Amino acid sequence: MIKFIKLPLTRELSRTLSAGESVYITGEVYTSRDAGHKRMCESLARGEKLPFEPEGATIYYVGPTPAKPGQIIGSAGPTTAGRMDAYAPTLLSVGARGMIGKGARLPEVIEAIKKYEGTYFGAIGGAGALLAKCVKKSELIAYEDLGAEELRKLYVVEMPLVVVIDSKGNNLYESGREVYLKSKASQC
Repeated sequence: MIKFIKLPLTRELSRTLSAGESVYITGEVYTSRDAGHKRMCESLARGEKLPFEPEGATIYYVGPTPAKPGQIIGSAGPTTAGRMDAYAPTLLSVGARGMIGKGARLPEVIEAIKKYEGTYFGAIGGAGALLAKCVKKSELIAYEDLGAEELRKLYVVEMPLVVVIDSKGNNLYESGREVYLKSKASQC
């Protein structure tokens, strides 16, 4: 079953999602990678506000390529999420609830996802051109000096994702592996 969800990602909405579910998200997402995350966490450590309202925010780990003439954004494929693991618990603690990337997360991030009732969504690596078609608006918010890692606000429509880690800590990378290994064992 595919779920169509509208952002922002509230605690209530996050609780309804389960690892392994396919979803299409519509709404505002913020782009950031490691340099942007580092800067946001440094700002928070100084007691400053973030350049966007974090409550219920979803952050897409992406550094889009420059847009060609007539395009809203260039290729926008996911970045490896582990590069943001040092910063994710801090951003979850101030209200961000969704993360979009690819790859596994550290146990500390999974614990923060559970504590703050967040959701980690997986996007398909190598499908940046397809994912860019879901972007209907793109606006520079902050950190222009970071180039592709600048902070942008995107409005996406029906971006296809998979719930990788749900608010209870269920992890598709673990459960999916178990299902696969059981099916292989039964074939022997």
